[in-house]
Amino acid sequence: MKHRLGRACIGAVGAIAVLALAAPPAFGQARPYRAPRTADGKPNLSGIYQTITEAYWDIEPHSAAPGQVRELGASNAVPGGLGITDGPLPYKPEALAKKRQNFANRITLDPEIKCFLPGTPRGMYIPYPFQIIQTPAYIMIVSSYARAVRTIYMTDQKEAPADSWMGWSNGHWEGETLVIDTTGFNDLSWFDRAGNFHSDQMHVVERITAADADHLSYEATIEDPQTFTRPWKMAFPIYRRVEKNAQLLEFNCVPFVEDLIYGSLRKPSSN
Repeated sequence: MKHRLGRACIGAVGAIAVLALAAPPAFGQARPYRAPRTADGKPNLSGIYQTITEAYWDIEPHSAAPGQVRELGASNAVPGGLGITDGPLPYKPEALAKKRQNFANRITLDPEIKCFLPGTPRGMYIPYPFQIIQTPAYIMIVSSYARAVRTIYMTDQKEAPADSWMGWSNGHWEGETLVIDTTGFNDLSWFDRAGNFHSDQMHVVERITAADADHLSYEATIEDPQTFTRPWKMAFPIYRRVEKNAQLLEFNCVPFVEDLIYGSLRKPSSN
């Protein structure tokens, strides 16, 4: 009798253990992160951030490769990357041909080389920190690169008055997520150093959510019927700079490329 009771108890304990492993607990489950609030009750995304990715070389998956300048050796080589897109970019045939031309001539055509503004969304994943400054009426995204600034209009919203490098951004909140709708682009910026590009018909919708205290989840949907056959997406995490003295330092690169841009216009020296 004692043996039968012992075996029954052991069996019951084993069954309880299996059920405990199979069924999720009814309490103690992790809740979605809720960011600190601003004075008007919105998620506070303010801070200095930087993206860690190889997408600034190529937003699509790519292998390691030599850089554009052979003399710079490994310091200019391309690191391999998994990409940040939801698949191969759906170029129209004529646009794909232009992308390949861009890549072949990237040493002279890439806007980054001449310190032009990075554009949107490229400004979110170039290898430079940026700062989010938040108020109820405006949200500013200020990059250390080339003094690039985006103003996101949260209240005084309107259509883009003119085309520009960074586009015209209107924003709103959907719960914990900042949604940014940007139009009014010129056709001069690229997505990366691999020659991926867009037209002035591009429309970008970004979604930025605080995933935890130290990083943001970023997603962008790109629509450009002149260049692509369908809309496509990119996504990646953005990390907060947590150094005790973290601050945004200016990288005004224009003086570094003046000879490259204007050298041909200078008068020859009389010496």
